[in-house]
Amino acid sequence: MAIRKEAAAMVVVALVALTVSACGRKGDLLTPSEAAAEARKEAEREGQPLPPAEKRNNRSKRFFLDPLIE
Repeated sequence: MAIRKEAAAMVVVALVALTVSACGRKGDLLTPSEAAAEARKEAEREGQPLPPAEKRNNRSKRFFLDPLIE
């Protein structure tokens, strides 16, 4: 019986640890195009080589999860 309580306690501790560790990045999520533009600006400020410019696609396909990051 004591082993069962210890096992349950370990499962609870593991779940809490996984939940807390999965918090993610602070701040707003960036779309790939926003992240690329930000990286280019940062590289220009610091005098580093610029990453390749983003190719613009006139037909942007919407993904069903896009509203989560907008």
